[in-house]
Amino acid sequence: MLRRLLAVGVLVALLAAAPVWAQSSEGLVSRAQAEGQVEFYANITAIEPILEAFKAKYGVDALYTRMSTTNFAPTVLTEHQTGRVRGSVLQGPVPLLKILKDAGVLEPYRSPAAAAYPEWSQDPDGYIQVFGIEYVAIIYNKNLVAPEDVPTSYMDLTDPKWRGRIVMPDPSGHATTVQWLVGLKEHNVFGSEEAWWSFVRGLAANQPIFVASFGPTPGPIASGEALIGISMPKYIVTLAPAPLDWARVKEPMFGTTRGIAIAAGAPHPHAAALFVDYWLSREAQEILASEVGEYVLHEGVYPPIDGIDQAQVLPLRDMTDEELEYWAQELGRIFR
Repeated sequence: MLRRLLAVGVLVALLAAAPVWAQSSEGLVSRAQAEGQVEFYANITAIEPILEAFKAKYGVDALYTRMSTTNFAPTVLTEHQTGRVRGSVLQGPVPLLKILKDAGVLEPYRSPAAAAYPEWSQDPDGYIQVFGIEYVAIIYNKNLVAPEDVPTSYMDLTDPKWRGRIVMPDPSGHATTVQWLVGLKEHNVFGSEEAWWSFVRGLAANQPIFVASFGPTPGPIASGEALIGISMPKYIVTLAPAPLDWARVKEPMFGTTRGIAIAAGAPHPHAAALFVDYWLSREAQEILASEVGEYVLHEGVYPPIDGIDQAQVLPLRDMTDEELEYWAQELGRIFR
């Protein structure tokens, strides 16, 4: 009898100490519900419907803190250095998450929901799961731009008719714009590096209106202050019924990757794992696509934007800080 009790005690202790990913789905849900909440740090907007759906499904509060890309890594690193970890789930650009991974502040977790995503999106070490591409496109005012004037190639942005009527993030300070512009060269979109330089110089010659990030780009287009811009198709969804559409150019669309991970020492680790599982589920990704307009990698899920399901959307490679600084300076001189 004593031996049996000891065996049961050892089993209970092992289960309690078992890593989150070794537990059954039923056990994970019950433990997450016992924790009651999960803290979600992210730099993505308009995701409240997913948080509400998660709570309705599991009865666990998802507490969302929006982090700017600039403050994200310093905030998380400071929490870990001081032993006051508050963010359990971290969502952001993959280069940022890789910085945190290298700093040892992420916990490996392989979600069973990752099976619905392409193999390249899965971190071989199990720390980061890529779920979407922050896709960049030419957006225009469909009430003010005649159909015959809509660009069919990125090179069309160099046409002098767009002078002073293009809006875009400042390439001397916006990392994603730098990656996008350089990515066009690296993917040989124009056939040669010389042609790429002609595109960059031609775009600069059209004296774009600069803003700090993609967020402010659709406003001037919708109002007519600008007619066209280097922006993101998701605003067609989030700003509807603004008169926005995207130019179906012959080249692919490109964008930086978005990922999700669990923080090491997460205050609510079971709720964190459950939240990651839900975030990666088809249900949540359909909300993210349909209500936020994001381009997600879950098989068969697309935003409700005409033609997007037929578009080729490719991930840009992660650039180092040194590369970003170099190209920001180079492009800044051209666009000055």
